[in-house]
Amino acid sequence: MGQQETVATSLADTVRADIKAALAAVDADLARRYPGDPGTRQPIHTVYVPGDAFTADTLRSWGDRALAMLDEHAPDAAALAAVLGLPDDLAGPVYERVRAKLEREPIEDLRIDFEDGYGLRSDAEEDETAARAAALVAAAYRDGTAAPYMGIRMKCMEAAVRDRGIRTLDIFLTGLLEAGRLPDGLVLTLPKVTYAEQVTAMVRLLEAFEKARGLAPGRLGFEIQIETTQSILGADGRATVARMIEAAEGRATALHYGTFDYSASCGVSAAHQASDHPAADHAKAVMQVAAAGTGVRLSDGSTNVLPVGPTAQVHEAWRLHHGLTRRALARAYYQGWDMHPGHLPTRYAAVYAFYREGLAKAAARLAAYVAKTAGDVMDEPATAKALSSYLLRGLDCGAVDPTEVARLTGLSRGDLEGLAGRG
Repeated sequence: MGQQETVATSLADTVRADIKAALAAVDADLARRYPGDPGTRQPIHTVYVPGDAFTADTLRSWGDRALAMLDEHAPDAAALAAVLGLPDDLAGPVYERVRAKLEREPIEDLRIDFEDGYGLRSDAEEDETAARAAALVAAAYRDGTAAPYMGIRMKCMEAAVRDRGIRTLDIFLTGLLEAGRLPDGLVLTLPKVTYAEQVTAMVRLLEAFEKARGLAPGRLGFEIQIETTQSILGADGRATVARMIEAAEGRATALHYGTFDYSASCGVSAAHQASDHPAADHAKAVMQVAAAGTGVRLSDGSTNVLPVGPTAQVHEAWRLHHGLTRRALARAYYQGWDMHPGHLPTRYAAVYAFYREGLAKAAARLAAYVAKTAGDVMDEPATAKALSSYLLRGLDCGAVDPTEVARLTGLSRGDLEGLAGRG
């Protein structure tokens, strides 16, 4: 008693040692390429505003305009539920949270656009706009009115606009530093990437800026916009997007799907360009597999159907946007683009309903998994990770409250983060 029982084995210890040595490079490569979730909040949307249209009150203005649209076209929970088909038990909580969100934090991620939304201007005008954008962003972070994430979309690395894009990025980043520091929520977006070498060029550009300003190596990351067929399938017939993630050398933070540029590059006619087109689904499936486990996040594109005009027309646009957002969430695209203040009510309504309708069941499954009790579903660690991530996303965006999640699961946020593999 008390002594370890001896069991028979056939392999010498050197076998394990040899296998360990043989797989050392693979172990290191897996750790480098697939670090897992970065452990930070992911915004549920990105709002694009042309550089010349961005002002100090843009965020508040969008929230106020969205609230005014609710007042006019869906003044209470029952009205919004009737438009979007929300169940009765969700109508009140969702509507209240949507209004509260629009009052408190109407935009989670704002991108000041110097690409398609801004167009080609004189160098003097774009210089001035970029400098003004930096000053406004710095001021917003100082006075507490900034969105959690803010930054710019520069022009791409194609020859015709490359120099202009580099100069605008330099002016913007320099302006932020001259105003104090780079904000923690800074996001940079590189559009219309076709070759992995363009991503490498962006890396070299950011390295040069970090060196010039004495910043820590790797301080600056960036999003890659997937807007061309070449970014999905290269001329050699191999998938390209995974090579772009590799070319970013750890600086890629997200892949953003560009609905209309990508659709057009595939020859899809204007009437059928949408984020639920089969061409879009194929591109986003490739992006999803390429990014899985890398810590690079995904964002869907936008709809160009704006909720404007008479109430019936607004309701039709709201139903379309709500449906596309719900569809993306079910496909694990937890972020998308919004192009108009009228998209905010349906963005938040779709997201909040998605997390609230599954709260009780997800919490029960996770609690049973942790307690190792039997239920009608036998979950594995990978599913527990997904359940925890689902609850954390709901907490991050305000769809659910920490107290109700703790009450239903018996778990703290730290517990959830551990199960989800964050950090």
